[in-house]
Amino acid sequence: MYNFMEYKVKIGAFEGPLDLLLHLIHQLEIDIYDIPVAEITEQYLDYIHTMKELELDVASEYLVMAATLLAIKSKMLLPKQEPDEPDEDYTVEEDPREQLVERLLEYKKYKEAASTFKRLEAGRSEIFTKPPSDLSAYASDADGRKIGANVTIYDMIGALNKLLRRKKLQKPLFTKITRQEISIEERMDEILKQLETAPGSVQFYDLFSFHDKEQIVVTFLAVLELIKRHQIMAVQEENFGDITVVRKEGD
Repeated sequence: MYNFMEYKVKIGAFEGPLDLLLHLIHQLEIDIYDIPVAEITEQYLDYIHTMKELELDVASEYLVMAATLLAIKSKMLLPKQEPDEPDEDYTVEEDPREQLVERLLEYKKYKEAASTFKRLEAGRSEIFTKPPSDLSAYASDADGRKIGANVTIYDMIGALNKLLRRKKLQKPLFTKITRQEISIEERMDEILKQLETAPGSVQFYDLFSFHDKEQIVVTFLAVLELIKRHQIMAVQEENFGDITVVRKEGD
């Protein structure tokens, strides 16, 4: 049984005896499950001697590993015990390299995990964040399309298209054209006053009691602006049904 101490000292490019062994295994293209101990021990001792020649402080862990490799090498040179009789039961000797291989595999796993975390840390360092913002005021528009209680902008545009088709069919053959300019703000005030006198709500189409296209567009924009300001809301009881405009309580 061999006791391998944990690496703690970083010497040169290596972070301990296990790191040096892995480097040698990769450099010599050795199968980690079938390590030629004699060759790897020779290469390992060469590195230790080189460190000493360069007057580097070789940590005790490196020397312990060197002694361990020599012990494994010596044990593998011993002849294997064969049974005296063919049918005699005997215990199969444990491969002296087994514990070293297990320790190397464990170290390799953690080293690769550390490399992955380092890469993730580098990527995360390029991401900048900001404190969370209070978006409760926009909760009703969470899906990017809801503009009323349960009506989307597509519902409103669909209702406008239907209105324009109705107005085209109902357009009188003869009419006197009078130009009356009105701003969106003025139309918003008119809609709010109309809702005040109405019994709680007004049908969307009832807001368009004229045939002039410019006034229709101004009224439509005024309705959208009032919804945006949370002064009114649009309600649709069923899909493709009529839209009802309701003034919000407290406004």
